Amino acid sequence: MSELLLKAENITKTFPGVKALDKVNFDLRPGEVHVLFGENGAGKSTLTKVLAGSYLPEEGAIYLRGQKMDFKNPYDARSRGVSAVYQEFSLVPKLTVLENLFLGREMTKRGLLNKEAMLRQAQASLEDLGFDLDPMAKVGGLKRAERQMVEITKAFQGKMSVLILDEPTASLSDKEVIRLFELIDRLKGEGVGIIYISHRIDELKKVGDRISVLRDGRNVATLDMADADEEKLISLMTGRDYEEIFPEINTTPGKVVLEVQNLATISGLHDISFQVHEGEILGIAGLVGAGKSRVGRALYGLEKITGGTVIMEGYAVEDPSPIKSLKSGVMYFPADRHKEGLVLCRNVRENQTLASIPLFEKKGFIDMRREEGAVRGIVKKMNVRPGRIHNQINNLSGGNQQKVMLSRGLTRDVKLFVFDEASCGIDVGAKHDVYMFLKEQAERGAAVIFISSELPEVLHLSHNILVMHAGTVAKTMPGKGASEEDVLSACFGYEYDEICHNGHGAPAHGSGPNAIER
Repeated sequence: MSELLLKAENITKTFPGVKALDKVNFDLRPGEVHVLFGENGAGKSTLTKVLAGSYLPEEGAIYLRGQKMDFKNPYDARSRGVSAVYQEFSLVPKLTVLENLFLGREMTKRGLLNKEAMLRQAQASLEDLGFDLDPMAKVGGLKRAERQMVEITKAFQGKMSVLILDEPTASLSDKEVIRLFELIDRLKGEGVGIIYISHRIDELKKVGDRISVLRDGRNVATLDMADADEEKLISLMTGRDYEEIFPEINTTPGKVVLEVQNLATISGLHDISFQVHEGEILGIAGLVGAGKSRVGRALYGLEKITGGTVIMEGYAVEDPSPIKSLKSGVMYFPADRHKEGLVLCRNVRENQTLASIPLFEKKGFIDMRREEGAVRGIVKKMNVRPGRIHNQINNLSGGNQQKVMLSRGLTRDVKLFVFDEASCGIDVGAKHDVYMFLKEQAERGAAVIFISSELPEVLHLSHNILVMHAGTVAKTMPGKGASEEDVLSACFGYEYDEICHNGHGAPAHGSGPNAIER
């Protein structure tokens, strides 16, 4: 045990009606990043909260450098060198950044607060981390990403031997993520052990040394990261083979729902032509800047069309707009749910019915009972957790937020769904739920446009695949029998094998050829 920095044995934690952790074993070495991986509800966050003193376990023991610990609260754990940054922020909105950083550990001089010393230390910490924040700004006025910076800075204050990071990159820019990884490397060099939670497999491969997979409150495997390929991790996490994540699409396309002829837009799309039929899933793939997302935005009226024709159910659509699109039975789901898809300060009910409020009107007022009844049924059908419709949407996990947004299509008569990166930023279990949603819509006869950067899902789910290159359609191919090499060849405009073997090197997008855009 002396070789280990931290060791947890047989940790058990129960909430009313739920055994969140069932005899979980876990250990952490000095100077390593040990990843916790699993679906929502697998027990990852609960385990870290036990290790950091936020929850008391019913059974089990925690050892720090071989000495048994009995953490009573987070302050007790921090005093022993265990710090944590959780998904749920622990900040006081009415206090400043400075006051939040030193809350409960204020610096004093002759019995009075030493604000000058705290300000100097706060400025030094923020500068060291590369965060451009005003220490005197009120936390309540900060953006979510800035609040996450405050949480990270708070954890980095003082001496620590164990750092817990729960989805730390969720709200950070690419530049800030790079800076965070540099800090993690520095801490590893100083002997700090880091427990890291994320569902982003490409991110885990970059930062992790070992990985433990939790499923239903149990630790089902601990592996060296070098031995943990994507298919193995997904199988361990879900209890299903990788191929089982993708449902079988058995629909036979019917009549044409949407026809696009020689579409051009002000943003640079040109000569875009295709059809989508009832019961068909049309996958759209392409590299960064190829224009695939702009196709969806143009169809919904978010990009100005400068040429060509859009025909919906036999009628030409003049100057598309979101209102016209909704009325004609088109439902669009943007790639960035936080910026464009959800109202984060509102609850599940309000977000779910955002596009269908007139359906619940009665004599000029909203029939709340009818609306709530409809939303409860949809939340249950979509397996949104927790299932409370008055929860603020910002308090849900990414996967459950996505399910709420997608479920808007269940309260309208939708003829055409346009999904832009529908599975981006969510765990594999939630992805499976999203895929099932697509399957169900196609089976009931809707046409589906599925824009995605993930080649496996495009290949598994699409009847036909449209590949974008330089703002136009490079190739259209049947989904059945298509390979990643076929799609990538069209993406790059020449044979993929030539790219890999002619000295050009494989493309560096995402985590290899499976992910062609991030």
